[in-house]
Amino acid sequence: HVPFETLEEAFGPLSLGVLLVKDLPSKFPQLREKVLSYASYLANLPPDILDSISSPDAKYLVGWSHGKEALKTGHYDTLKGSYYVNCAFYQDSSLQNAPTDGFPNFPEYTAPNVWPSEAILPGFKDAFTELCTLIIDTTALVARACDRYASAHIEDYEKGYLERVVKTSMTTKARLLHYFAPVPVPNDGPFHDGAKIDSGDQEDDSWCATHVDHGCLTGLTSALYIDESSPLHKASYPLPPLSTLPSSPDPEAGLYIRSRTGSTTKVNIPPDCLAFQTGEALEIITRGKFRAVPHFVKGPTAEANGTMHVARNTLAVFTQPNLGELVDREKGTTFAQFARGVVDRHT
Repeated sequence: HVPFETLEEAFGPLSLGVLLVKDLPSKFPQLREKVLSYASYLANLPPDILDSISSPDAKYLVGWSHGKEALKTGHYDTLKGSYYVNCAFYQDSSLQNAPTDGFPNFPEYTAPNVWPSEAILPGFKDAFTELCTLIIDTTALVARACDRYASAHIEDYEKGYLERVVKTSMTTKARLLHYFAPVPVPNDGPFHDGAKIDSGDQEDDSWCATHVDHGCLTGLTSALYIDESSPLHKASYPLPPLSTLPSSPDPEAGLYIRSRTGSTTKVNIPPDCLAFQTGEALEIITRGKFRAVPHFVKGPTAEANGTMHVARNTLAVFTQPNLGELVDREKGTTFAQFARGVVDRHT
C-alpha cells in the first residue's frame, strides 16, 4: 500500500518525479546482482556473437544494440550497450513478442526475442525472465496506487486503467544496460568503444543524454559497478562472480533527474529497492497530471577510475500500453502510432 501523501510527493506538481519501493521479495538482491553481472559478460562477448543476437530488422530494439541510438542530432550513442527483451512472456511463458495481428510492420515490438544460447551465457534467460517478472509484479502495485491518485485528480479517469495496462501489456520492454568504462583519450583523439572522457570538459550527461521514457511506468534497479580490469572468463558454470564495487569511484557519477521545478538532483537507488518514474505516454493519457521525467546519466572521469576499468550495469523495465490501445482519445492516437514516432526520432 502506497499512502496518498507519498504519491503526491513522488509524482505531484512540485515533485522530483521518482518513487522508491522497498521490502521487495527476499530473492531480489541476489537476483539483481546476478542479472546485472550478466550485462558485463554479455557486452564483452566477441563481435560475431553479439551480431548473432542483434535484430537489424527491429531497428536494434530487440536483442543487442550498440551505437544505433541517436539521442542527439547527428550523434549515435556509443557509450553504452543495450540488450532489449520483449516481455510478452509475462502473459504467457511461450510468448517472445507482441502479436503481429493488425501490426505487420512493427518489428520493434513484434519481432521475437533473440537470446544467447545456454552454451554462451548459461542461466541468463531464466534469471532475466525471473527478474523482469518480479519488477512487473511490483509495477502493478505502484500502478494501482497511481490509479487512486489519478482518479482523485482527473475527471472521467478510467478506474484501474494503469494497473490494467501493466498487467495485460504485450509490449512491455526490458533493457539491460552496460555503460562502458571511461578511457582517457587526447582531446583531438577518436572515440573509443568505451566512454570518451576529456579531462576538464565533461558534459553532465556524458554517459546517457537527457531524455524521457516513452512508456507509462519505468521500473529501474540500482546500478551495479563492476571493475572489468581483468578479462572476464566464461569457461565455467556458474559463471565466476565479478569484482563489484559498493558505488562508483566518482561520487558525482550516476543517475540525475530534472524535477518538475527545473532543479537537477542526483538519485541514489539503494540496492535492495526499485525506483519508478513516469513516462511520456502516461503524461498524454493523464493530460499532464503525471509528467514524464527528464533524466540523464553522468559518467565518472577516467581520473576517478584510476587504474580500474569501472563499468556501470542496470536494468530498466518499461511498462506500456498494447499497440492498439488509445493514448490520446481526443486525437485518436494509438500507442503504436505514438511509439513509431518516438522510434523514428531515435533510430
